[in-house]
Amino acid sequence: MLTYSAIAKIADPEAADRLALACEGLEPEPTGVGTFEIEDGSGLWEVAAYFVEKPDLAALALLAKVQGAQDFIVSEVPDQDWVAKVRRDLAPVEAGRFFVYGSHDADKLPLGRIGLLIEAAMAFGTGHHGTTLGCLRALDHLIDDGFVARRAADIGCGTAVLAMATAKVFPDPVIASDIDPIAVEVAETNIRTNGLSGRVICLEATGFDQPEILAAAPFDLVFANILKGPLIALAPDMAGHLAPGGFAILSGILNEQAADVIEVYARNGFNLVEHQKIVDWSTLTLQRM
Repeated sequence: MLTYSAIAKIADPEAADRLALACEGLEPEPTGVGTFEIEDGSGLWEVAAYFVEKPDLAALALLAKVQGAQDFIVSEVPDQDWVAKVRRDLAPVEAGRFFVYGSHDADKLPLGRIGLLIEAAMAFGTGHHGTTLGCLRALDHLIDDGFVARRAADIGCGTAVLAMATAKVFPDPVIASDIDPIAVEVAETNIRTNGLSGRVICLEATGFDQPEILAAAPFDLVFANILKGPLIALAPDMAGHLAPGGFAILSGILNEQAADVIEVYARNGFNLVEHQKIVDWSTLTLQRM
């Protein structure tokens, strides 16, 4: 049996949400609709809708035009159990002392490793992407060097895997924040699943602009796994909310963009400690002077 996918790209995340909502009212009705930020440094968002019948191409074109999106690309795709496929394709991820896995791989958690359970349906932020993996490795390296954080935050937390990893190795609560309320809901679910309620505090926020985040500053450790543009814009605030000697672990940066980010953070009082490259993606560990 064939199903159909309809995918469009758009620059404005709010317009992406409006387009996704409009798609839900189409006839034939889609079986699922979602919006995703494209992790290629383009700043674009993807709106995807799936149908068991061929969608109304004219209606899709009209919706895309109204919201200023690129035209939908409609494709036939084989019908399959996507969560089962993800479970087959996403093997557990090892990042030093950390082991990221789905519930279907719970029996594979090695003795002595720190387990982080992320369900297969939540494929973004599972540790398979080079940005998340790089951040976990960077944290592992800091721990090996004897670093201990008393105040830590994960800005743009997604699934909260980085905040959870931090909470499992350091004694104090960790703040996890995201601009997207759906991401916050996903993070809260993961936090409960991993038995970290009260250890990771989940908030909806833009950058550091939230009362609980401001009250907790200055931080010893901040993760920001976002994209080049937001990271550069965040540099002054990062300097203002990180304690002297504290570390910022940054990712969501293409390898060719890393030099620009390093330069901006150097102007804001940071020294480069480590630069990891995993395929196309860079992870930077920076220390505030």
